[in-house]
Amino acid sequence: MNRRLLLGFAALALLAVTAGCSGVFGGDQFSEKRLEGDGGADYEWDTDTDVTINVTGGQYHAIYDFENRTQLRIFERESLGEKTPVEVNTVRFRYPNGTVVTLDQEQVRKQDSRTVFTLPSEEGQLAYTAPHRGKSFNTPTYVEGSYEVVLPTGMRVGNPILSQVRPDADEKTQIDSRVHLRWAEVTADNVVVRYYLARDLKIFAGIIGAGILIALLGLGYFRLQIRQLEQEREEMGLNVDTDGDEFDQGPPPGMG
Repeated sequence: MNRRLLLGFAALALLAVTAGCSGVFGGDQFSEKRLEGDGGADYEWDTDTDVTINVTGGQYHAIYDFENRTQLRIFERESLGEKTPVEVNTVRFRYPNGTVVTLDQEQVRKQDSRTVFTLPSEEGQLAYTAPHRGKSFNTPTYVEGSYEVVLPTGMRVGNPILSQVRPDADEKTQIDSRVHLRWAEVTADNVVVRYYLARDLKIFAGIIGAGILIALLGLGYFRLQIRQLEQEREEMGLNVDTDGDEFDQGPPPGMG
């Protein structure tokens, strides 16, 4: 029994040491190479909204315009709903005078299932890149204000079956095959956009048309079968008219 207890304590100690080592070696940090990125993303700093999100294929660029703020905490949800830090890269901060700097490991870290940015100035713009997949995009509204979401090239919204925009956008424009959605003021907890490829609408319409055609052909075939059965019954004498039949002429004499 004592040996088993010792083994149990040893296992617990090993787990504690392992957890401690992960913290010592930066389990809550992003690498400097990741924060630096591949030479710098082509961020479009000249925006006129508080939050601008540019969704491009397998990633998105986010730009937040701040005033009187020193920190931003962001997260994403996994399939089961639990919150996890956003795996950001190419993190930049732009001062009001136009100077752009890369945030370091002390300024970008993982803490309490979130990615935490410590801003070098209370005013300026924060930009980062994060992975994205699928034909939908949603983000918690970490700050209230005006928003713009730019969809990937060729993606569309508008069909209520194939797409969804929540809350409803105040403005929708298309520039160079890309849809821009804008909100003058967002107070909802999340911005959700589900979109579709432009050719998907044609495919969807084709499927609906084919379904209607098949249904009409099936209905016609069914009615044809009914008519053929009726004809066969008539030919076999099964559809005999019983009007005036002797059994309908009343009871025999004396039983009326």
